[in-house]
Amino acid sequence: MTETSADLSPHSAAEGVPEVAAPPLATDGAPLCYVVDEEPSLRHFLSLVLHGSGIDTIEFADGAALRKAISARQPDLVFHNISLDSADAIESVIALGASGFRGSVQLMSNRGAAVLEHVKGVGVHHKVNMLPVLKKPFETEAIVTILKTLNFGTPAASAARVNLDEAVTNDWIEFWYQPKIDLRRKRLVGAEAYARIRHPLNGIVLPGSFMPGASESSVVKLAELGLVNVLKAGGAFAKLGINLRLTVNIQVPALVKLPVEDIVRVHRPPGDKWPGVIIDVPEEQILSDLALAGELTKRLEKSHVQLAIDDFGRGYSSLARLGELPFAEIKLDRTFVTDCGTDKVNAPLCKTVIDLAHNFGRTAVAMGIEKAADVVALVTMGCDFGQGFLLGQPMPEERFISLLRQRAATQGRNLPSGAAKHPA
Repeated sequence: MTETSADLSPHSAAEGVPEVAAPPLATDGAPLCYVVDEEPSLRHFLSLVLHGSGIDTIEFADGAALRKAISARQPDLVFHNISLDSADAIESVIALGASGFRGSVQLMSNRGAAVLEHVKGVGVHHKVNMLPVLKKPFETEAIVTILKTLNFGTPAASAARVNLDEAVTNDWIEFWYQPKIDLRRKRLVGAEAYARIRHPLNGIVLPGSFMPGASESSVVKLAELGLVNVLKAGGAFAKLGINLRLTVNIQVPALVKLPVEDIVRVHRPPGDKWPGVIIDVPEEQILSDLALAGELTKRLEKSHVQLAIDDFGRGYSSLARLGELPFAEIKLDRTFVTDCGTDKVNAPLCKTVIDLAHNFGRTAVAMGIEKAADVVALVTMGCDFGQGFLLGQPMPEERFISLLRQRAATQGRNLPSGAAKHPA
């Protein structure tokens, strides 16, 4: 398939980008983190993890650049390395305190604990909120844990029950996008759309709170809204020079009723570079009628629409029938993926599904990745793509576009005297 992918390698951004005194303001209201480290690869790695949690970053090679920047805009969080000369970090925490900084500072270093605690103590003395020090080297999970503790990133969803019919009628439906990552090349290759309700009283509501008991007509309408949304979003992303193959979840009964070809014809992005759309269908709904699956596949492929089987592996009989399933992607059930790097049961199950998928010319996608050890194991097993909290949460479309715009701006031109915002 034809895709333009964003480089997510820790070494992807150009080194030696000049730092600035006045960083640009974020336009979407996302939290902002300043990342200070003399090592470019670590700055970019931290930015990648932070972006996956819905947080903007601006990178600096030293504390002096940060101290100039805080006069233009106060961040919400600071990750600050302590180099061999701890004076730079000490000056930074003093300057943050003098500026009335109300965010948090996360110190990190491979130096001894005594040095770290000394710099932290200086920050506390100057009334700065200093987080527990972070000793290098550290795992990705350590950063995710810090963000969860601070309650940063994508807003929490409400567990309140909401009526889907009412949400459809009142236009409360929106779609959030979760990055899909090429695990071996560390590149963004797509995104999956997830339905959300933005309720005027209950805030963001997840499908588990509005799908049970929904009427058939509302489920079909939701499927139509999702398909139209990914087609339009694909066009918006393409305007940034990034052609991503997007995925949307549609239940089989709704898919059968939808005039998919007509919807695609009306709303698809123009041009020959459009990579098409993937529709996820639940495993249990398709195994009962493989003839229908074949019919849908033939009907939709002319419109550049492919099918993927979601939560694959829940029914063990499906493993033996994999060759009969006419799907482009096999999405490993998250119960297999969880702890596949250490669990003696899950690891061989993951490897079996991945090998079977490849043997039949399918792409294997691991869902629900939350641990770095599992990513390493999946790469070793040959898994193609991955999604999960560790690689990026679902985020509002405008937030996803904002990150793509950052990437396009960074890679599309030489930055003027501006701090480098790491591309997502």
